[in-house]
Amino acid sequence: MYNRPFTPEWITELEPNEVFVFGSNLAGMHAGGAARVAFENFGAIYGEGTGLQGQSYAIPTMQGGVDTIEPYVKEFIAFAKAHPELTFLVTPIGCGIAGFTAQEIAPLFYHAMDVENIILPEEFAEIVNDIHDRFINSFDHDSDRSSDNW
Repeated sequence: MYNRPFTPEWITELEPNEVFVFGSNLAGMHAGGAARVAFENFGAIYGEGTGLQGQSYAIPTMQGGVDTIEPYVKEFIAFAKAHPELTFLVTPIGCGIAGFTAQEIAPLFYHAMDVENIILPEEFAEIVNDIHDRFINSFDHDSDRSSDNW
């Protein structure tokens, strides 16, 4: 269950160990939205659309459907696990210029809910907690069945 603070709605500065996680395009043309903030303030590199760049981490969201974003989110989660000395402030990636909804993108972060150094936006956290609760409750209903029925 996700039980940490949420990513602030507006991030204007970072502590030295914090990383701004934003949605990008594969070409790394950081022209608008959070990508522009990352480029102007947190070291995102023009022409690089993925990974760690200065105090920012790019996750491509503009190349197709949610299924094309998922591998990059998995890569990000693995990266965050490998770097516990950093705190990753995830913005609502894909929910701006890319045009996805939080209900479409947040489930990709389900496996981030127990990664202590990944901070999610409140709406993403609520959605992953709901998914988690429904999953756990599905087992609770199974335990109500008599073993004679198996």
